[in-house]
Amino acid sequence: MALAGTTDKSVTVSIDTTTGVMADHPALERNLSGLDGLFQDTNARTALLAGGDVIVYEVYTLDRPETSGELATGTSIVYPGKVGNEYFMTKGHFHTVLDTAETYLCLSGHGYMLMESPEGEWELAEFLPGRAVYVPGRYAHRSINISPDQPLVTYFSFRADAGHDYATIETKGFRKLVVEKDGKPEVVDNPRWNA
Repeated sequence: MALAGTTDKSVTVSIDTTTGVMADHPALERNLSGLDGLFQDTNARTALLAGGDVIVYEVYTLDRPETSGELATGTSIVYPGKVGNEYFMTKGHFHTVLDTAETYLCLSGHGYMLMESPEGEWELAEFLPGRAVYVPGRYAHRSINISPDQPLVTYFSFRADAGHDYATIETKGFRKLVVEKDGKPEVVDNPRWNA
């Protein structure tokens, strides 16, 4: 039923809470070949690509207008894997409307949300099933899967007109990286970070 004075209707979508698949919605796939410059160990990336072009992560979105008052929602699935000692992760982004916050709910898997402000403040929040992470406005963010054998599946929501600024991250990177060291995740300085 539409609200009085509007032309919009409610929308219902089925989401598999284990896999993150949104029924009747295509996924945006991010393969390793399309993530040039994301991972530090270029030799490990080349060796991994020699075995085939793996999907690092997928994003499903509910198709809504990118206008004020609308919400962008969807799911993100980061597959298990590593390039060298870096876990599979999303590219990460700021929002074009920089003050935009975003909420993520972990549906399944185990990982982290790495967040960083333009001024260099950073935070790391753990994802576990049922745990929500609030990403404040002004923070770039990326999801990182630390599980050796399960996808990290999250549900996200933010204002639909916020946009995505991937270019800043592609140019500068994140100041911090999450790597595996002695079988455990560890946060380290990014040796290639551009100030």
